[in-house]
Amino acid sequence: MYTKSAYLFIFILLIITGCIEKQEKVNLSIVQEPEVKETDTAVKVAIASVVSPKESYVYYEEMIQYISKKLGGPVKIVQKQSYQEINQLIQNNEIDFAFICGGAYIDNDGNTTPGMKLLVAPQVYGKTTYNSYIIVPNNSNYTDLLDLRGKKFAFSDPLSNSGKLYPRYRLALINETPGSFFGVDENGRNNSFFTYSHDNSIIAVAEGLADGAAVDSLVYEYMKNTRPEIIAKTRIIEISPPFGIPPVVVPEAIDPFLEQRLKDIFLNMDKDENGMKILSNVKIDRFVSINDNAYDSIREMRKRVK
Repeated sequence: MYTKSAYLFIFILLIITGCIEKQEKVNLSIVQEPEVKETDTAVKVAIASVVSPKESYVYYEEMIQYISKKLGGPVKIVQKQSYQEINQLIQNNEIDFAFICGGAYIDNDGNTTPGMKLLVAPQVYGKTTYNSYIIVPNNSNYTDLLDLRGKKFAFSDPLSNSGKLYPRYRLALINETPGSFFGVDENGRNNSFFTYSHDNSIIAVAEGLADGAAVDSLVYEYMKNTRPEIIAKTRIIEISPPFGIPPVVVPEAIDPFLEQRLKDIFLNMDKDENGMKILSNVKIDRFVSINDNAYDSIREMRKRVK
């Protein structure tokens, strides 16, 4: 069991190590910078840190290996921390597909982010939607977001919908911003901060490093099974309306043949025994096609906040 000081050490050094320990079983190629050589024919994928990097590999390892086997060639993970960095890779056509957040799919003006398009989306518990949860320590007396005025609050990523845009939108409705609402501490430091993954935001609340956080409902529900002792230290005080689920996207300039191959692999994953087992392990029913208008509610929030 990690101690509070251990978590604080991790946050101070900005080293996101994840929650679930798993020995170096991962045999995927990790590319720190996508310097593509002419002889490099590997398909490249980026995974937004909805969960922290080590946890991401636990979560996606078998799925990426499955896709690699179906493609008949290597699939390399391009490792980046922020959603913005992954968006840039897509826009520069430096990766072939990516698992991103709904907020990262929408640009600052409420349009589809230039240079990317939808491929598929996961269906979870029969739905292609998810929510933002506002959570607090289980032993606190907070019952509403308004109770967190002047308190320490954890956001996940600047481009996150559930982990940043939704709570920012809620504050905009009462003519507040994160800066004006959460304020600063006695040393003049902002009371709101970024953890760069939803599981780390949950940990921050559970271990008393934050009085509240906005997190992805899918990650929260996943951690009920993987880290119930962490979830038990937290409590949900608000659930947002449903939003379009975080999608899988590709660059607009992708090779059409590769795009169709990837789409076929995802859409048929639930139709073979191995694919079904992998999906079950990560609590996904199947992958389905999704329309762009599924993300209109995020667009409306983005426009209101701007």
